[in-house]
Amino acid sequence: MKNVLRFILILLLTAAAFFAGTAWKINHENSGSRAKVEDLQKEQVTTFTEEKVAPTRNTEPVRGLDDAEKATISLFEKATPSVVFITTSDVRRDYFTRSLREYKSGSGSGFIWDYNGHIITNYHVIKGADKAMVTLSDQTSYPAKLVGIAPSKDLAVLKIDAPDEKLRPLRTGNSYNLRVGQSVYAIGNPFGLDQTLTTGIVSALGREINSVQGLPIRDVIQTDAAINPGNSGGPLLNSSGELIGVNTAIYSPSGASAGIGFSIPVDAVKWVVPDLIKYGKMQRPDIGVDFFPQRTTAQLGLNGILVKTVWKDTAAEKAGIQPTYRDRYGKLHLGDIIVAIDGERIENENDYLLTLENYRAGDKVSILVEREDKRIKLDVVLEAAN
Repeated sequence: MKNVLRFILILLLTAAAFFAGTAWKINHENSGSRAKVEDLQKEQVTTFTEEKVAPTRNTEPVRGLDDAEKATISLFEKATPSVVFITTSDVRRDYFTRSLREYKSGSGSGFIWDYNGHIITNYHVIKGADKAMVTLSDQTSYPAKLVGIAPSKDLAVLKIDAPDEKLRPLRTGNSYNLRVGQSVYAIGNPFGLDQTLTTGIVSALGREINSVQGLPIRDVIQTDAAINPGNSGGPLLNSSGELIGVNTAIYSPSGASAGIGFSIPVDAVKWVVPDLIKYGKMQRPDIGVDFFPQRTTAQLGLNGILVKTVWKDTAAEKAGIQPTYRDRYGKLHLGDIIVAIDGERIENENDYLLTLENYRAGDKVSILVEREDKRIKLDVVLEAAN
């Protein structure tokens, strides 16, 4: 009996030792695995941290670039601080709560005009918006105030209060001497992707597109540099980094770039923007007359624009331009028909308005009118439009 008990006791101790050793081995292996996992996690965290704080743009010089590539890179780096991202919003009353809420309404591009914080963009970018925010290239944002609009030219001026050191105006060039085939560069924020550069050439000159008001914008630059939604209002630059146009529209069946983009020429921008900054609108010169609708003139079989009214104490009255009127017997007397201004043929009111844009208040022009089957030249001193 004692031998049996001794055998059972030895068996139990052996089993206990076996299970204790197995448990120690498993625990040791698990501890090693946990240590390896912790080491791996530390390595991953370290790698992630290093990637997170790494610079987003490689500033080291890249070897193997040709002169053309270096010039393009330099142009982009110098011009980028002048290009801005514009987001607009409108304020609407919630139908259920009746509280006012702000909703994003659109976005576009623009560029810094001067050190006073004036920003140039397209009118259609900010049309109908209650608020606008301007984001600079360093990602700082400023609320913008609307200064002036020129819907007939699809141009608008905003103003931000930013420190002088953040304002980098673009240098302005000329558009009258552009040549088809010369290189151009467009910078903007297509589809909200900020600071995007596309390159191309001047594809054609002297194009005509319609503004938001339906009036034609003449002498527009056509380019194949990719212009997409969001590029509107951004600059078109020449190879010297000078502003030569404001990107405004594309021709595309799909709505995306098809290689046909249009830019408002900088020569028009240079005379429109100062008026918008000073007066809030274009101060197109005028002579002080109203015209009959073009369909009325056409129905009468007349060429040119038929004067309906001559306003009192205006340049037209001083020059002797005659209005349409009825005499005391009820007989209708047609007014003067303006057919040319300084030799430029006038066929409709659009021709009249666009021709006067080439002048300033105070300039003297020669207006050719038809009056009772005679042609008469009248000298008119232009006045500022009311």
